[in-house]
Amino acid sequence: MNISVIGTGYVGLVTGTCLAETGNEVICVDIDEQKVAQMKKGIVPIYEPHLDVLFDRNIKANRLKFTTSLEEGLSHGDVIFLALPTPEDEDGSADLSYVLNVAKNIGQLIKDYKVIVDKSTVPVGTSDKVKETISQETNVEFDVVSNPEFLREGFAVDDFLKPERIVIGSSSDRATTLMKNLYKPFVRSGNPILIMDERSAELTKYAANSFLATKITFMNEIANFCEKVGADVDMVRIGMGTDSRIGKRFLFPGIGYGGSCFPKDVKALHKSGKDTNHDFKILNAVIKVNDSQKTILIPKIKAYFNNDLSEKTIAIWGLAFKPETDDIREAPALYIIDELLKEGVKIKVFDPEAMPNVEKKYKDSLEYVDDKYEAAINADALIICTEWSIFRTPNFEKLKSKMNSPVIFDGRNLYDLNDLKKEGFYYTSIGRKVVEK
Repeated sequence: MNISVIGTGYVGLVTGTCLAETGNEVICVDIDEQKVAQMKKGIVPIYEPHLDVLFDRNIKANRLKFTTSLEEGLSHGDVIFLALPTPEDEDGSADLSYVLNVAKNIGQLIKDYKVIVDKSTVPVGTSDKVKETISQETNVEFDVVSNPEFLREGFAVDDFLKPERIVIGSSSDRATTLMKNLYKPFVRSGNPILIMDERSAELTKYAANSFLATKITFMNEIANFCEKVGADVDMVRIGMGTDSRIGKRFLFPGIGYGGSCFPKDVKALHKSGKDTNHDFKILNAVIKVNDSQKTILIPKIKAYFNNDLSEKTIAIWGLAFKPETDDIREAPALYIIDELLKEGVKIKVFDPEAMPNVEKKYKDSLEYVDDKYEAAINADALIICTEWSIFRTPNFEKLKSKMNSPVIFDGRNLYDLNDLKKEGFYYTSIGRKVVEK
């Protein structure tokens, strides 16, 4: 099948590459000429595990191509995926200008039947807006389908190739048949292709992400309460997770969720509720708690240093909002950095992938180092913001020897309390007892 993907961000590039991997002829369209030129040379513009291998293989097989021409992409594809940004507006709503501008251009260029697929995460009713926008420009037959993505950054390739489910929102038998045939290679193990109306499909994505964000936030609330009553959130988490009605996943407390999906989607669903006079009381609480959770370590750090952080050097391990990605959107580390800079702290940072993106934001306000132990040299404390695997089993003796003082503020609960006590560290985490030196 001939496929075109408009937009080459995380979703668009993974979608195009993985569809090419099953033998489709794919053209990816992007207005960024420099980015397109790099991709034509085989340079992957984002970090996503395993994507580079498939990317290279399908370019060499001539199944994956790139262009800046929407007209070329539209002419090529039987199915046109819209994987465009829907950034958060000032009021929390999703900005649909990119999607609707491309829809208008499609209406002006379309010459024969196409299936237009909303792959971006969009509010309920967007498929109707896309359909109306295209229809104003043409009488050519087309269908609009909602096909939300459920890709986790860091696992996006596996999630696309081996999906738990595929959701297709469509009121057209012709479009539904085409989409089911396109996705057949990905569900050979029996996982379902769920067919529903467009609005239900659009809401499914928002509802799923908002529920997971709520689950994370609830555990953060429990963790904060554990600290006040002397309970251990790890024990509570394990006790809860063995209940099959609850499950083990998304019960790990920390310094809040970030990324391109959870914060934006929760706020967008909350705003959609306001627009229809529906008060999402739970989501209102989720947003407030997560905002405060991102800087929950700051009062602990200030208290340790007697409210005087001037001339202190603090190392930070982890800048991405989660491991296995270079994405720093809404990353808790950035909120912590902002607060520390206000206090006059010298900050040394290390992350395996995200430092170039952080450097674009902070320039020379931070010191960027190439190794986790280098970050610890002459540090008065270490903050852990992202649970990268390379941080899980450090050489504590080596770490201790490089720091001015063996002090760790762990926002991801990576270490065993007894181990840190034996190593002679002052250690504060989330929802657990403080280990004194």
